[in-house]
Amino acid sequence: MKLLLIILLGLFPASIIWNGNFNDAQEKAKTTHQQILINFSGSDWCGPCIRLRKEILESETFENYAKEHLVLVRADFPRQKKNQLTSTQVKQNEELAEKYNPDGKFPYTLLVDENGKVLKSWDGYPNKSPESFVQEIKNMESGN
Repeated sequence: MKLLLIILLGLFPASIIWNGNFNDAQEKAKTTHQQILINFSGSDWCGPCIRLRKEILESETFENYAKEHLVLVRADFPRQKKNQLTSTQVKQNEELAEKYNPDGKFPYTLLVDENGKVLKSWDGYPNKSPESFVQEIKNMESGN
């Protein structure tokens, strides 16, 4: 049974993890010296948010890059009752929005350094391929 589990885990590599707590993500980023990608999303009502997630953030290109180079944070603001978050998560998302997204833009994606300084932002759906999106992040990493 253990062998079967090991084989199955090998066939389905671990997907990337989106943090819900910015403070935890920032601690990890400081330890690993990685940048943080923050995605403000309305996962069950915002069409461009859903498109961004499906076409870019869940693409193999982005996930392969992010696994090694980014700490990911999603601040989701769902509207449907069945998708409601815990009160703690809602509070964390609202605090993050106060700091980084006071105008309430959706989708809104930010690349910040380990200290929380904004390096780049994408307002709305970035109309580009996953490869182009990743290249923009790489350019910020190398200081271009």
